[in-house]
Amino acid sequence: MASLASPIAPVADASALRSSLRTSALATKKAGSIGLAERAALGAAGGIGASFFCHPLDVIRVQMQVAQYRGTADAAMSIYTRGGFQGIYAGLSAAWLRQVTYGSGRLGIYSYLLDRDKRSRPAGEEASFTAKLCMGTFSGSAGAAIGAPAELALVRMGADSSIADPSMRRGYANALDCVVRVAREEGVLALYTGATPTILRAGALNSTLLAITSQLKPAIAAETGWGLTDVKTMFCSIAVASFFSTACSQPFDVVKSRIQQAAAGEYAGMLDCARKSVATEGVAVLWAGFTPAFIKLAPFSVISLTLLEKLTSFYTGGKGSAL
Repeated sequence: MASLASPIAPVADASALRSSLRTSALATKKAGSIGLAERAALGAAGGIGASFFCHPLDVIRVQMQVAQYRGTADAAMSIYTRGGFQGIYAGLSAAWLRQVTYGSGRLGIYSYLLDRDKRSRPAGEEASFTAKLCMGTFSGSAGAAIGAPAELALVRMGADSSIADPSMRRGYANALDCVVRVAREEGVLALYTGATPTILRAGALNSTLLAITSQLKPAIAAETGWGLTDVKTMFCSIAVASFFSTACSQPFDVVKSRIQQAAAGEYAGMLDCARKSVATEGVAVLWAGFTPAFIKLAPFSVISLTLLEKLTSFYTGGKGSAL
């Protein structure tokens, strides 16, 4: 019998180790601390859910930045007249791909860094607003670098119907078709056309949106008695953050869209695009599409960030928070 104990013991030890690891992982999740990959997946899910409702506003925003319209209503009617329901939802697959890449990165990294920071501080002590801005800038820039090809696909597919001559339209079937064709026809580096303003825009947008939201949430909850993740708390904090975020990021967004939609060689770079645009259309062109951008960002952020908070709470059994 003694001879049987030796081979059985390692098996028992391995089983005990696996059980211990599972117990440890479960305890960690119950405590509200979850990993970067899990937070990225939750961020992507929130973004994809919001895209169903808000994508038409993204199409209108992009077309107003690359073509001439009398206003938001004129752009919406023109796009719908040309392409119907399919036209107003052009590039939806690119929006989903963007959330899987950029959305998961910017929200996952930010919530992970914020959670790590909270756990390193004494109970009840919050990170400074400057620290939150830095976390938002880093996570937004990192997410944008990962999602640059999806961003290019989103702009090209959303702006395609604005080209007057149908024979000149690219006619991408979906986001993956766009990415593959751009890589094959223009080279892999073309997928990162406009990457610099994309990253700068994402840093400006993400830092202000997430930092202001994180800062306002506890202040509004303390003032009103609402819960931290209550829909009313989320709505008020995100709506204010969305306005400032749009104002800070819109110039980068206009330049990014124009570079990504332009013919090869039209602009020497980001500064050249900004200079030529201002010279021909005035400085206000840098905030072209502000209204649809804000109208899109505010509900998109309210839906996606509220979903992110609710999903994070559900996944951690009510112990964890995203923002």
